[in-house]
Amino acid sequence: MLSDLLSIKIPLDPNLFEIGGLEISWHGLFTALAVIAGVVVAAYFARRADYSEETTYNIALALVAGGIIGARALFVIENWELFEDDFSEVFAINTGGISLYGALIGGGIGGLAYAFWRNVPNKWKVADIVSFGAIVGMAVGRVGDIINGEHCAETTSLPWGVKYTDPQSPNVFCPPGPEAVQHPAVGYELLADLAIFLVLLAIYRRSERPGLTFLAMAFLYSAMRFGLSFLRFDEIVWAGLRTAQIIAIVVMVLALPTAVYLLRAGLPKGPTRAERRRLTRAERRRLAREEAGGGSSD
Repeated sequence: MLSDLLSIKIPLDPNLFEIGGLEISWHGLFTALAVIAGVVVAAYFARRADYSEETTYNIALALVAGGIIGARALFVIENWELFEDDFSEVFAINTGGISLYGALIGGGIGGLAYAFWRNVPNKWKVADIVSFGAIVGMAVGRVGDIINGEHCAETTSLPWGVKYTDPQSPNVFCPPGPEAVQHPAVGYELLADLAIFLVLLAIYRRSERPGLTFLAMAFLYSAMRFGLSFLRFDEIVWAGLRTAQIIAIVVMVLALPTAVYLLRAGLPKGPTRAERRRLTRAERRRLAREEAGGGSSD
């Protein structure tokens, strides 16, 4: 078959090395890199939006904390049969088991929760910043998934695919069998994440509407996950749908009318983004404090 001839064979052991009885996997390495990438990107956009260094990194760290909680929580929900006999295993995150979709949701909630707690000005702008860090972190994290072969996918007859040949790879136990050439479903998602990032960047640069970038990310990512989930062997929970697809429907149903509402609402008062760029840094910081109602942007 042409797909077999052009398939990418991945012979790598999922585990890199062991330190003190703790196994370090490709998935773990790229999860750590994803966190770093998400923080760096979110911090960059926060600084460009004139938030202070303290606020910038606190938002980023809240994103990380929420992402870790969300990633584990959704994995547990999707795989409850693994935990129902021993609830303590829910907290044994060092043994593996996270959901990047859960990380996306949890990270968004974490960043926004910090913004409300500290009364950071313009919560929708914070949401836009969080969206950039989240989608970049998702893309980086998927590299580890591709190497490890943790997600089973349908066999493919297309002129491309992936085949995992290391006997330690979780993928050799997937329903198609160890010799099957599968859809690179997680690879599709990585490319889609990067495409979504470019769309978000265009929206952010051309729209003065805070929140629109965040809602576009929520809608586009959910639509992508809904479609690609049909290629994966995730457990069907209701009406032929997987957990990720049900969540995707809920997110899209919420995001679309909210975006319409924001588009119909009046633009926020104050200078446009282009006018802000012509202000000195001190003037932008003073404006941020005024927008917060006299409070501090820190």
